[in-house]
Amino acid sequence: MPLEIVTVPCLRDNYAYLLRDAASGRVGLVDAPEAGPIEAELAKRNWMLDLILITHHHADHIQAVDALRGGAKVVGNRADRARLPRLDVEVGPGDAVALGGSVAEVLDVPGHTVGHVAYYFAEAGALFSADSLMVMGCGRVFEGTADEMWESLSRMAALPDATLVYSGHEYAESNARFALTVDGENVALRTRAAEIAAMRARGEPTVPARLDLERRTNPFLRVREADFKSRLGLENSPDAQVFAEVRRRKDAF
Repeated sequence: MPLEIVTVPCLRDNYAYLLRDAASGRVGLVDAPEAGPIEAELAKRNWMLDLILITHHHADHIQAVDALRGGAKVVGNRADRARLPRLDVEVGPGDAVALGGSVAEVLDVPGHTVGHVAYYFAEAGALFSADSLMVMGCGRVFEGTADEMWESLSRMAALPDATLVYSGHEYAESNARFALTVDGENVALRTRAAEIAAMRARGEPTVPARLDLERRTNPFLRVREADFKSRLGLENSPDAQVFAEVRRRKDAF
């Protein structure tokens, strides 16, 4: 594989991701929730960090950056620099970030926060979406608007079917329980909810998840579908309005 990806559980339910470009041996990290588990994983593989990619400013994604940075370059959204650790490389939507021969596109995905970005490695088929698109759900809309979050999700949902979604938390089991309350007649969802429950019972992470599976089972990506709208009694409503209603229900779940 051109890009080796290691999932690192951190804190109570966060994920960080170590990336190693096969051609160059350069190593990157997506988000830094907690130094200890990341340092242990690096030591186990005898890897040294070259790059740290930050998705957004929340403490559970950046609080270990300074402990880990060493000689690594820290990359983040220039528009949010005031709320991020010191950046060595400032990027914006549409920019490219290289980790050796592996190149990520920076995607603008506001909603959870106004400065949230995702990193999409097209050749590896990997999307690091943190708290925007999440496995079986999406992040709470803290700073942006429902319209902005829906636009962000739509942008990511348009990526190729085989794209693997690496989100920032292990929320899939609770997300699936909620999904069943709004889309319980969805056979694919019922099957997946059972699979997720079994995975968590075995202590297995539910990340990554294929994007085409997310489109079929994640209620926040189903809001444009006629059958889904009908189940909510919102047949003639715009997609963004349906998204806002599903998000409202999830917030109260």
